Amino acid sequence: MDAQRGIRAAQSGVIVNSLLVIVKLAAGILGHTYALIADAVESSTDIFSSLIVWGGLHVAAQSPDESHPYGHGKAEAIAGAVVALMLLGGAAGIAIGAVHEIITPHQTPAPFTLIVIVVVVVVKETLFRRVLRVGQQTGSIAVQTDAWHHRSDAITSVAAFFGIAIALWGGPGWESADDWAALFASLIIGANGVRFLRAAVDDLMDKLPEQALVAAIESAALSVPGVLATEKLRVRKQGTDYLVDLHVQAEPSMSLHEAHVLSGKVKSAVRTAVPRVAEVLIHMEPFEPVAQDATLKTH
Repeated sequence: MDAQRGIRAAQSGVIVNSLLVIVKLAAGILGHTYALIADAVESSTDIFSSLIVWGGLHVAAQSPDESHPYGHGKAEAIAGAVVALMLLGGAAGIAIGAVHEIITPHQTPAPFTLIVIVVVVVVKETLFRRVLRVGQQTGSIAVQTDAWHHRSDAITSVAAFFGIAIALWGGPGWESADDWAALFASLIIGANGVRFLRAAVDDLMDKLPEQALVAAIESAALSVPGVLATEKLRVRKQGTDYLVDLHVQAEPSMSLHEAHVLSGKVKSAVRTAVPRVAEVLIHMEPFEPVAQDATLKTH
């Protein structure tokens, strides 16, 4: 279900960006503004990023098989990393183009381009908020990165608006104001690219999730009657879900059947407390008070 929501968000991004590329490119060429042309280029990368997210989530949603017993969830993180790299590439391209336009004399932008930009900002900001909400609710780094692709487009448009407005207000000698605006926007886009690339790499490297989630899992396990202690809690992200490995200590005299039943109760408690936990692997151990006391003293 989470993957399908992410796919629908990516699909809407493809449709909206395809229309915006045509509008912005035409307005940029006819209105003599590189900032708007750069904006159109950035929107074109948004199309490819949404397609990559779409494909990544489609693969991630596939069930485990003989070759991939843990599923295909890493495809979501790979898609997020690719989109983040596209953000960085887009930022570099816009920066290079902006510098070229700054040192090259050109015409003053046409006033009508401001109207086009206002419409673009409203559309892209709306799309950003919608896609980001889906990304946060599903925990998908790829979808959140795709959302920030839309936000970066809106930022580029806002910068272009101010740059064009300054160029029109300043008159002769201020023609490059929109190019400086595009250069400034490229820095913001690049910063977001770095941020989401780091998040995607963290998922690929199985970095421990935020402490609040880990604490919630441990608390749920300890709340089950019969669980005397827990240790060696490991959590890793797999797509939009989490996989948990946990050692549970219980009464040493407990039979194998009773231990099996208790482990099932722990799994149920953890998945109820944290619904995004897809699997819980429990290793049952006898409770050892002496070892526990020694552990507490070392802390």
